Amino acid sequence: MKYLIFDLDGTLLNTLEDLCDSVNVVLRANSMKERNLDEIRSFVGNGIKRLIELSVEDGTSTELTNKCYEEMLAYYKEHSQIKTGPYEGVVDMLKNLKAKGKKIAVVTNKVQEAAQAVCDKYFTELIDVVIGDDKKHPLKPQPDNVYKALDILGASKEEAVYIGDSEVDVMTAKNSGLDFVAVSWGFRERKLLEEFGVKIVDKTEELEEELS
Repeated sequence: MKYLIFDLDGTLLNTLEDLCDSVNVVLRANSMKERNLDEIRSFVGNGIKRLIELSVEDGTSTELTNKCYEEMLAYYKEHSQIKTGPYEGVVDMLKNLKAKGKKIAVVTNKVQEAAQAVCDKYFTELIDVVIGDDKKHPLKPQPDNVYKALDILGASKEEAVYIGDSEVDVMTAKNSGLDFVAVSWGFRERKLLEEFGVKIVDKTEELEEELS
């Protein structure tokens, strides 16, 4: 495949600790019980709004949940690159794929501004298109943003593959009509991914070979 579309959090970047820390800052500020890393790991994948909805205490009003969401957006914007970094081997893999003439996009449920910022920092000139949550288009697993990426790249579905780490990504590829490859180093256990019967790779070297 010439066109490679990647998920971001849990696939290219380990963002879990910054997300967890940011959620807990908001929960503490609103006198709620904090969440641990494993809980946050199970909550991520559907955007920050859903992350907050799952993180607040049961019975929290819509008004307070929305307040927490706005606070999370503001805090995470300034604290999204404290502990975040690429998974081992990812940068070299992207460089090698780029050298082979691949066109690379990121389609993520991360807020657009934050997604662009981390891609600019960690993957300078390696990502051709970054599409995140612009609050206008439906998020993954809906196919809208994948189609947007394909349109910008000038690619057809048959020429592209989607790479991700979660059940959200599996469904995104299915809904978009793209081939799919799962990585096992992300936010979901390999056992869960195996239930979907998808291709799974365990190392960046394997993924590079699969995508070459």
